[in-house]
Amino acid sequence: MQRRFPNRWMPYLLLLPSLVVVVVFLVIPSIQSVYLSFFRMSPFGDKMFFVQWQNFQNLLTSKDYLGSLWVTLVFAVCVVGLGLSLSMLLAVLLNQKLRGLYFYRTLLIWTYALSPAVAGVIWALIFSPSSGPFNYFLKLLNISPINWMTTPSVAVLIIILAATWKMLGYNIIFFLAGLQAVPVELLEAASIDGATAVRKFFRITVPLLSPTTFFLLIMNMLYAFFQVFGLIDVMTKGGPGNATEVLVYKLYKDGFVHFNTGLAAAQSVLLFVFVAVLTVFQFRFTEKKVFYS
Repeated sequence: MQRRFPNRWMPYLLLLPSLVVVVVFLVIPSIQSVYLSFFRMSPFGDKMFFVQWQNFQNLLTSKDYLGSLWVTLVFAVCVVGLGLSLSMLLAVLLNQKLRGLYFYRTLLIWTYALSPAVAGVIWALIFSPSSGPFNYFLKLLNISPINWMTTPSVAVLIIILAATWKMLGYNIIFFLAGLQAVPVELLEAASIDGATAVRKFFRITVPLLSPTTFFLLIMNMLYAFFQVFGLIDVMTKGGPGNATEVLVYKLYKDGFVHFNTGLAAAQSVLLFVFVAVLTVFQFRFTEKKVFYS
């Protein structure tokens, strides 16, 4: 039985606030970014010069931009791979009947409630060369303190760990929900047939979790590309050198530090296109392996 609103305009009025927010904060800025990507601004921002595709050509031939692209790809692959693997393992442990289970769940899930800036402060303090706990233990062993953020490879590793930790709670919530939806009858039938716990996990649990895993794969990829600005800004500011300068942070530096608005706008367009292509690629090929029961 269908129900109709007494007022035919009521559904549109209810949708209007959401549509206004989307148009004002998403559609209009996106159009402005595309428009500005074809211009070069004067140093004082009072004049605009039409340069056609020059901003895009400069980016695609720039060693700094290609280096940031490589750093972003390595960072995204590590954060997504490590995050999904670790969170699935922890979710399986948290799905067991343990004493103090709700305490452990809360302890692991609360990380997602923190803002990226707060998470960055926590990890920056952990690896602080003067007061961090790691250097404190090194002092107890009569080892000189280490400035962890001055070595590029170590700085990248710490940023990857911090970003993975920040997203851990979000992943665990969804994996827990997926695990609790796995039919107990299938696991019991497999046990009767003599299947081990490992075999049941990889042959039954993992395939049934594939829709959740696919969803988290997309969300973690978007997080790694777009939502780590606060983390990197607090911890390394893209350094040492440009070792942790991912694309979203390079965009910020070019646009708001160097005031190269046209180049920053072109970067935003390229970043959107790049992520959109990756997302379509995942839907085209990865979704084939998803099992919908």
